[in-house]
Amino acid sequence: MPRFSIIIPVFKVQGFLRECLDSVLEQSYTNLEVIAVDDCSPDGCGAILDEYAARDRRVRVLHLPENVGLGPARNAGMPYATGDFLFFLDSDDTLTPGALRAIADRLDETANPDDADVLVFDYARTYWWGGTRRNVLARVLAEAGDGPFTAAEHPEILDLLMVVWNKVYRREFVMREGFAFPPGYYEDTPWTFPVMLSAERIVALDRICLAYRQRRQGNILSTTSRKHFDIHDQYERVFAFLDSRPDLASWRPYLHTKMGEHCLDILSKPDRLPESDKAEFFRLTAALFRKHKGGMTGPLPAELRVLEGGFARYRARRQAGRVGRELGRRGQQARRAAATRVKRGWSAAHEHRPLDPGLAVYSAFSHRGLLGDPAAVYDKAREIAPHIRGVWVVRDEEQAALLPPDVEHVLLDSLRYRQVTARATYFVNNVNWPGTLVKRPGSVHIHTHQGTPLKYMAADLLDKPGARHGLDVPQMLRRADRWDYSLVANRHSELVWDRAYPCHFTSLRTGSPRNDVLVRARPEDGAAVRARLGIPAGHRVVLYAPTRRDYIRGGHVDRVDLARFADDLGKGHTLVVRLHPSLADGPARGMGLSELHRRGVVLDATDEPRVEDLMLASDVLVTDYSALMFDYANLDRPIVIHADDWGAYAASRGAYFDITADAPGHVAYSYRELTRLFASGAWQDAEAARLRTGFRARFCEYDDGRAAERVVRTLMLGEKVDEPVSVVPAPAHAEHDVLASS
Repeated sequence: MPRFSIIIPVFKVQGFLRECLDSVLEQSYTNLEVIAVDDCSPDGCGAILDEYAARDRRVRVLHLPENVGLGPARNAGMPYATGDFLFFLDSDDTLTPGALRAIADRLDETANPDDADVLVFDYARTYWWGGTRRNVLARVLAEAGDGPFTAAEHPEILDLLMVVWNKVYRREFVMREGFAFPPGYYEDTPWTFPVMLSAERIVALDRICLAYRQRRQGNILSTTSRKHFDIHDQYERVFAFLDSRPDLASWRPYLHTKMGEHCLDILSKPDRLPESDKAEFFRLTAALFRKHKGGMTGPLPAELRVLEGGFARYRARRQAGRVGRELGRRGQQARRAAATRVKRGWSAAHEHRPLDPGLAVYSAFSHRGLLGDPAAVYDKAREIAPHIRGVWVVRDEEQAALLPPDVEHVLLDSLRYRQVTARATYFVNNVNWPGTLVKRPGSVHIHTHQGTPLKYMAADLLDKPGARHGLDVPQMLRRADRWDYSLVANRHSELVWDRAYPCHFTSLRTGSPRNDVLVRARPEDGAAVRARLGIPAGHRVVLYAPTRRDYIRGGHVDRVDLARFADDLGKGHTLVVRLHPSLADGPARGMGLSELHRRGVVLDATDEPRVEDLMLASDVLVTDYSALMFDYANLDRPIVIHADDWGAYAASRGAYFDITADAPGHVAYSYRELTRLFASGAWQDAEAARLRTGFRARFCEYDDGRAAERVVRTLMLGEKVDEPVSVVPAPAHAEHDVLASS
């Protein structure tokens, strides 16, 4: 018996159908059956379904003699289902990789796996123009907890999109309760509410398991039609269900409110109803609202009071609301303009005062706090130049709250920020300062960068239009014109920055200040971090740090099945995952990482503020093309490169040299090769050490553990300090690699 019966109603989706079916049949979890219902589709869908059924015995096709609609087509497939759980998948949507495995694992995690009535999972909207947006209420799933619950115990679960396809249902539960889909639009409404209110054991899965396609055309709920009037009949069915279940009567006020909100939402959309039908729709909605209000007490929500008046009053309030919003928008613009004038005047007033030789301003990673090279310079300045006051720029109060209590800060673009930046002598940053900041004569701007460059940067991106999408290179260079000093950790970086930033700065061979802690690391330095992260004593820690991709919108692509990798590493290993910071707030973690972290399969360390701590706590780094490898090499610990898409990455972004040819360790070109390296122990063999030694000689050239001190003494105290001396000279071909790549 299959675990999942996936029922797919099909009608006029021939352009999307193969992608849908492939997303199911190529899942790593294979204990499933597909029941595809051809709803008398007039295009090539029927032939596509027959083709798939002929080559995969898990696919069964039902060809209906006439078109019955989405709900009845689902009903037609249900009698043929034999699986433990029903999954209703729309034929233009797709499952995400690993979705069924994650659902099965979550069910197995419960005390009685086959007794869960409903499992609710997350989804992401995928737009026809290429964008992706995660469900904005994903937190509801995270807050549901680990165990089963009812809707009464966690009513927020009903705030999620009330659709059929973001859940799986125990077939025995559905059959026992006699649930079925009605005809018409909004058929999910009289299915989902009865199911969710009847379920005694609901389980939540905080993982994106489905890509909900937002079509440019063809979405029936976005089509202008009188069929939207079906919503009234569908809610009549919901209330009829309540009438048959006295034990659920307490839900009537909630559903009464939900009905009013849903109908008014349809009425407010410009593309749902013909203008001539809106008055009739309003009258029917108001009548339905009055009919089911009986016996309810308490005031109506403000937004639903319009249903107690006529359509003319409703339209007048809508128009008044639009006028009010427009006036508010104009008022906001006027206030912003006035605030800008005040700030400019404040800056100008302070720019007439002399620079303060004892004031330094710091920022890192677009004002995210005490991090990276600027943090290392700040700490060293407090130690050896305490007369220089350091002030950090942070973007908001949330970031400010994360600073140590003794660290002075200002909020970006506040009056205090304008005052401090107008008077400071020293500016230390690893990102360009905002364009509004004026460089005064005598001020010293120190740019630390964010590591050794592998991928093309700045002016070198001018020949890579895909990689510089949304990036204003000329503006970037105008801001870089304010730099006085550019810190470099090796001659490779020095050559690249001179090319990529054709500006008037001086390269300073200091090493990378943030790497001082790595150069001076002792074997026991990572123990405290391991304990804080809950890593068992004696475990070998594998740090996996993938970078973002420029050849895919959003930057995220799963190159490694994390659950499989953690399992293949075996007992005694902890897999720590660190996503690129630009992916931390997007859908990437919802594609499985958050759920695997919750279950203890992997440790998600994306939010750890100090990546240096993670490096100290690890035994080996696995990465693709992240600049983290250049810093990690200072630890002289094994590095494994997973380069299964190097050709696509290098072609889309551009690279200064071939990391697969000049690697810091063994290179895996497939997942099989990656796991073979760990299974055989080759990841830490003599050849790995030899490759790492050459890599360190070339890219850790100036990292001697004194970089932050060298910056402070040279640029703030005006002392003469010797340049770092490389223990092993960089390879003679270093310059050739950079220049030949242009």
